[in-house]
Amino acid sequence: MGDIIEKVEGVIGERKRASADSSYVASLFAKGEDKILSKVGEEAVEVILASKEGDELHLVKEVADLIFHTLVLLGHKEIPFKKVEAELEARFGISGIVEKNSRKG
Repeated sequence: MGDIIEKVEGVIGERKRASADSSYVASLFAKGEDKILSKVGEEAVEVILASKEGDELHLVKEVADLIFHTLVLLGHKEIPFKKVEAELEARFGISGIVEKNSRKG
């Protein structure tokens, strides 16, 4: 999965510097964090609806949209996906309950 994530991150980085008139990603960056957050929320809802619908292909497409917009958010914050991967790696082999309780505080 890392290869495609890196490719998408690269394109997002390039589009960040593009004209908002010529690039959807650039238009999101131009509209700011609230617009990007709105798109992440919208896609999360669409994932839920697609899952309830029971259409596997639709669900896969909506999850791809959610991941893409999440990568746009990370790009906006200048956080590389490698940090997310490192966090997942750190959690590997730890009970979800234990991990969640470690965040309380």
